[in-house]
Amino acid sequence: MKLAILGFGREGKSVLNFLRKSKTLRGDEIFILDKNPNIKIPKSVHAITGKNCLKHLRGIDVVFRSPGIPYNLPELQRARKTGVLFSSATKLFFGAISHESIVNSHLLVIGITGTKGKGTTATILYNILKNAGEDVFLAGNIGIPALDLIPKIESRVTNRKSVVKSHKSVFVILELSSFQLQDLEVSPSIAVVTDVFPDHQDSHKNLAEYYNAKTRIARYQKKTDSVFFMANNAMSRQIASKSKGRKIAVDEKTFSLFSEKDLKIRGDHNFKNAAMAATVAKNLGVATRVIVESVKKFAGTEHRLEFVRRIGGVEFYNDSASTNPHTTAAAIRAFATSDKRQVNDNPKKRGALTNSLILIAGGQDKNLDYAPLAQALKKSNTKLVVLMGENRSKIARTIKGQTTRTEEQGIKIMFAKNLKDAISKSYEVALSLIASHLSPVVIFSPGATSFDMFRNYAERGKEFKKTIENL
Repeated sequence: MKLAILGFGREGKSVLNFLRKSKTLRGDEIFILDKNPNIKIPKSVHAITGKNCLKHLRGIDVVFRSPGIPYNLPELQRARKTGVLFSSATKLFFGAISHESIVNSHLLVIGITGTKGKGTTATILYNILKNAGEDVFLAGNIGIPALDLIPKIESRVTNRKSVVKSHKSVFVILELSSFQLQDLEVSPSIAVVTDVFPDHQDSHKNLAEYYNAKTRIARYQKKTDSVFFMANNAMSRQIASKSKGRKIAVDEKTFSLFSEKDLKIRGDHNFKNAAMAATVAKNLGVATRVIVESVKKFAGTEHRLEFVRRIGGVEFYNDSASTNPHTTAAAIRAFATSDKRQVNDNPKKRGALTNSLILIAGGQDKNLDYAPLAQALKKSNTKLVVLMGENRSKIARTIKGQTTRTEEQGIKIMFAKNLKDAISKSYEVALSLIASHLSPVVIFSPGATSFDMFRNYAERGKEFKKTIENL
C-alpha cells in the first residue's frame, strides 16, 4: 500500500509516528505531502513538497488529511473520484480505541466542540477531574495529539487488569474542531457543545457545511451516551438534537454552583465555559467542593484574554486566540461594563464604566461579518481601535457603518503597519488617557486569523507578549 500524510504539522507528525508502530496500517511506502518547501521531513519517507504537492495524490491508497487542509479542496475531490481513500488522525484514534481490550476498560472519551470556548471548557474540566483524583488526559486540538495517547491508554488498560480498582474510568478529553469532525463517522460517548456561530468561511464552502461538521460530535451517539449543550445558543441546541443519547442543557442564567464574580477569568463567555465544565463534572459524580475550588483557582489559558502586564496605570491583555468577530465582541464586553469585582464591594460604582478600552484588532479575513464586533463597541467605553492586517479596512468600514455615537463620544480608528506599530500607537494613547485620570485597558483581540503576518495565533500572541514585556 501507498500511504500519504497530507500536511506535516503537529498532527501529521503524530500520524507518522503511529503508522510506524502500527502492525495493521504499516504501508510499503509512506509519502509526506506539504506545501511548505522548507519543512523538515525524515529521510525514511518520501517527501513531496511545494505548492503543487496536491497534484501527486493519484496512485495513493490512503491519505491522512491534517485538520489545516480543507476537506473539499478540488484536488481532494478529484482524488476521491479516482478511488483514493481519506482518513485522519482523529479517525485513527477512534479506530484504535475501538479495540475490545480498550472498550472493556472503562475508557470514557469526552469530545468538546464549539466555535469558541472549547479550549477553555476542556482545560477547566481537565483540572476538575485531575483535582478529583481521576485518571484523565487532555488531547486533540489542545494538549497533545490524540494518537500520542494510544500507548498510554494501552498501558493503563494492562495495569488495570491486575488492580482492585479496575472499575475506575480513564477519561480522555478531546477538543475537536470542525476540521477534525468533518469526515468522522463516530461520536464520543460524552459530547459537549459550547456556543456555535459563523466561522471558518475561508475554509468551509458555506455555513451549512461548517454546522454540519459540528453535528458529527453527536450524530452517531447511542442511547446510552450523553450530550451537553448551551441552552441559550440555537445552533448548540440543534447540534445536540442530532444525538440519540441523553440531552443535558446548560443555562448560565440559572446555574448556581458559583457566580461570575468568583472567577479569575473575565467575561460572561468564560462564565458560560466554566458552567459547562462544572455541569459535566457534576454529572460524572465529582464533588461540588472540588468543582468550585478548581474553577476558582483557574487563571485562564494562554492567548485567551490572558493578562500580560500592568505598566503604570495601563493593563495589557493578550487574546490572540480570538480569530472571530464574535470572540472579539466577547472580549470587549468583558471590560465594557462595570468591573463586577469592584462594583459588588462598592455600591457607588454601580453603573459606572471603570475602564477606558483600547482595542488592537485585524488580520487575515475568514469571509465573516464584523457587525458583532461593531455592535459591542457601541455599548462599550472604547476610546481607540487600532487596526492592522489584510482586513483592517473591512473592519473599519463596519465600525463606521454601525457606530452612531457623536464625534465627541466617538471611537477613534487608527491603522498600523504591523503589531509593534499597533502596540506603540495604543500605548501612546493609553498614556494620554492616564493623564486625563482614566484607567486604560489595551486588549489585543484580532477577530481574524494570523496567517497574513504569523504562522498561527500562538506565534502572534507570543510576539504581542514579548513586545509588551519590552515596553
